[in-house]
Amino acid sequence: MKANYKYTVYYITMEKTKVTEKYQVTIPKKIREKIGLKPGETIIVEAKSRDEIRLKRFARVKDPLKILIGKRRFVKHIPIEELEERMEE
Repeated sequence: MKANYKYTVYYITMEKTKVTEKYQVTIPKKIREKIGLKPGETIIVEAKSRDEIRLKRFARVKDPLKILIGKRRFVKHIPIEELEERMEE
């Protein structure tokens, strides 16, 4: 009887870097290239514990309006006056 195992192996790349006097950290080139990080991208800095800090790439969205507004059209028209009245309440 032959066993079939399917699994994914993630290779973790670790590099050392120092914190500057202004508390800035440089992401090493090896890491930037591995994940395809580009200048200007936003990352999230998260404190997991006293000894662990996690950096996460902020989700990239091609069309943020589709997420905010949605894909379906809203067919009911609400006059601006009615919206203003509802906000005051």
